[in-house]
Amino acid sequence: MANELAGKKAPKEILENIPKLLSSYYENKPNINEVSQKVSFGTSGHRGSSLKTSFNEDHILAISQALCEYRKDAKITGTLYIGIDTHALSTPAQTTALQVFIANKIKCKIAQNKNFTPTPVISFTILEANKNSKILNDGVVITPSHNPPSDGGFKYNPPNGGPADSDITTIIENRANEILANGLKDVKKVSIEELDGSLFVEEFDFITPYVKALDTIIDMACIKKANLKIGVDPMGGSGIEVYKKIKEIYGLNLEIVNDKVDPTFSFMTCDHDGKIRMDCSSKDAMASLIGLKDKYELAFANDPDFDRHGIVTPSVGLMNPNHYLSVAIWYLFSNRPWSDDLGIGKTLVSSSMIDRVAKMLNKKLYEVPVGFKWFVDGLYEGTLGFGGEESAGASFLRFDGSVWSTDKDGIILNLLAAEITSKLKKDPGTIYKELEEKNGTSYYKRIDAPATIEQKAKLKSLSVEDIVSKELAGELIENIFTKAEGNKASIGGLKVVTKNGWFAARPSGTEDIYKIYAESFISSEHLELILTQAQEIVTQSIKG
Repeated sequence: MANELAGKKAPKEILENIPKLLSSYYENKPNINEVSQKVSFGTSGHRGSSLKTSFNEDHILAISQALCEYRKDAKITGTLYIGIDTHALSTPAQTTALQVFIANKIKCKIAQNKNFTPTPVISFTILEANKNSKILNDGVVITPSHNPPSDGGFKYNPPNGGPADSDITTIIENRANEILANGLKDVKKVSIEELDGSLFVEEFDFITPYVKALDTIIDMACIKKANLKIGVDPMGGSGIEVYKKIKEIYGLNLEIVNDKVDPTFSFMTCDHDGKIRMDCSSKDAMASLIGLKDKYELAFANDPDFDRHGIVTPSVGLMNPNHYLSVAIWYLFSNRPWSDDLGIGKTLVSSSMIDRVAKMLNKKLYEVPVGFKWFVDGLYEGTLGFGGEESAGASFLRFDGSVWSTDKDGIILNLLAAEITSKLKKDPGTIYKELEEKNGTSYYKRIDAPATIEQKAKLKSLSVEDIVSKELAGELIENIFTKAEGNKASIGGLKVVTKNGWFAARPSGTEDIYKIYAESFISSEHLELILTQAQEIVTQSIKG
């Protein structure tokens, strides 16, 4: 049941105490014997809160030193590009990281004028820098993505521009925890005063080159010619200046409906649970922009680091991310002059509407576990034209089939919606309805169920033989997967598929729950039956 604050403007009493958050960053010291206070890289970096002693100065000192050592071993000697978002903990974390990087004599580039830099812009910059370079360049993005204002995050992007894979993050995580356990004795660090005037730090214009290159991936001239009236809500994030620059360079009829930057994110409407969360795929968090849907021919938003997209159309309001991904894939592979053998990347919990669209297009589908890192090689090498996940994150190739970004890019996905609307004279919501007419109606849902640490471990290590059920919601089970079809990587759970439905179950990395994703192409009632029986199947498999 939704919280009473869901969709309503955040009241003052729930706003974050920023001075306390910042003082806790420096004062709270992690206990290495507490699992929740260790360095832990999830699907995309280390995240936590200074108030919970899970994202503090000591964590960043240890991670930064571990990263310096990794770079040395990997012979990465070029520039480290650093971007931060607008969360309160991002700026002090950048300062801490720079103290370590400079002490280790690493050349760093940061944004001009203490500005913010979106995740996809860092990915783009790394790839551009490495095009004609004899030495390798990489980057760091300091962001907890769409998480609440109390959180901080730290992510490493190696020279391929994408989120680091688990081989790399395991090395950094283990070494960082070693450094913490040794009382930070191995950390090299300069004083904050030494940062000013350091020859190892250069301010850099990340935004202009990125924006100027947008016409190599989006038909900006078509959008301008259509004079589409566009509303943009950057949700207090790192890309406000990107949209200002887009309007300046391309002359779009674009209005920024909210240009406030406030670390409490006080302008937000609360998410489903009554918390402030900048999730641009949530109808509750996006209530303000949804309310303006009839004022614009298209409106869109991004989360604070701009790797996610939220599309609002007059026809349907806020689009379900799965629906928009399906439309984007159909449009791109129907309208780009790409090679016929380019594949479509999707995570295994994304809608099977994408499978049906891929079949319509006669394109190869590449299904992987949850996490955008699984698309990095395909986008980088040009074997995937598109990679996307159900949580509103995706990227795709340029017109000429070359790589643009190997991290999620919410900016190009938003602009693609404007291109689609301008070129086809109908918005993506209308196009999705047409896809449903051809492929059936999708009913999709995700729920959480309680699980102990032991049960989560059992779920993560299930084999196909552990599932004894032969039917799911009245249909024969056709396939059971514990490894993704595309790359044979472990799901960390399982996926069960029938002719007209499926479910996938994965343990949460941070909470005592597991997540069930399910979809039916029959009815909402059939979907609920899948969810009920999915819980029964999983419970039976992990009990004891």
